[in-house]
This record gives sequence, structure tokens and C-alpha cells, in this order.
Amino acid sequence: MGVDDIDPLMSVGTYVAAQDWNTLISDPDTIVIDTRNDYETAIGTFANAVDPQTKTFREFPQWVEEHRDDLEGKKIAMFCTGGIRCEKATAFVKGLGFDDVFHLKGGILKYLEEVPAEESRWEGECFVFDERVSVGHGLVEGDAELCHACRNPIAPEDKLSTLFEEGVSCPNCYHERTDADRARFAERQKQVKLARLRGEKAHIGS
Repeated sequence: MGVDDIDPLMSVGTYVAAQDWNTLISDPDTIVIDTRNDYETAIGTFANAVDPQTKTFREFPQWVEEHRDDLEGKKIAMFCTGGIRCEKATAFVKGLGFDDVFHLKGGILKYLEEVPAEESRWEGECFVFDERVSVGHGLVEGDAELCHACRNPIAPEDKLSTLFEEGVSCPNCYHERTDADRARFAERQKQVKLARLRGEKAHIGS
């Protein structure tokens, strides 16, 4: 996070079990904050959660500082994928003098594992850092895929965009890349397809 003297072993937010999370975030005096980065929040988050739209976790402390007035007098409930990032985030926020700071024990993954879909406040899918790309309730593999140009998750509807080309571009990265970049990615994708035709398990660009 880029902040010295943050020690979750010394001071951390109150852990909230998955079964109790809905009660906390339904309280009108609670501000719910998604501590993940923008490419993760893009495919799913909790209903009415605040999205800081950070590119990296290092941007989170500045976002908190800029929104201190909004947080004053509120219960602050934070969550992340597996619960680790939130330990650092809550330690940082408590260090600023906020007392009512909470975080989801076990993160989104524990919530999706234990809370029935019909009772869930989760919307969309949860990005995961493995070959599944995303999961839903019951930790069932989701529909999201990775854009092999920018490594961001893309939903099925993104593939319908005119800006999407497999292995070359997607709506997230098209305008951030040059024609030369796309030409390079197109050649890489060509080699990936050729490798598949030869029956090879994987290609370095896949």
C-alpha cells in the first residue's frame, strides 16, 4: 500500500462473518467500500458499495484522505477478494482515528461460498487470480474471460463490441494501445492459433 507503519497485527478492523455481512451493509449508517482495483470491481461488487476506482492499491490511502469528510460519523465496512487486503486497509483507516471499522472475514470468496444466492447482496461475478478468471455463488466458475492484450477481465457483452478482437484488443484497452501494438498482438494471436492447430497444449502468448 506504500504506507509505513501499517501493522494489522497491532490494529485492525472488526471481522464480520459472511453470515452477518448483510445486516451490517444494510444499515443506512454504514458506508461499504470495495478496496479492490478498478479492473476487479468492473465485473462485480456488493449492492450500493463505493468504488474508489483505484488502478493500484497504492492509490487507496489518497482516496481515503480525500473522502474523510464523507466517512466521519459512519460505520466503515470494507471488503476484498480473500480478506487480506482489507486487513491492511482497515489498519490504515483506524490509524486515521476512525473507530467503527469493519471488514468481511474471508473476503468475497467466503461470502459467495457460504451465503445462498437468494439471500445475497452480491451483484455480478468476482474476479480471481487464476485460470477461472471469475466465480459466482458457490464458487462456480463465471463467464468472464481475460483479454490477452491487457489482461483485464471481459464479460460476454464486451466480446460483442466492435473494439474486441480476440488476443488483440477489448473495450478496456483499445484506446490505450497503438496500431503497432495491435499489429504485434495480432501476430502473437496468430501463433497461438497455429499452436492450437498443431495440438500443442499452450503457446507462450496464450
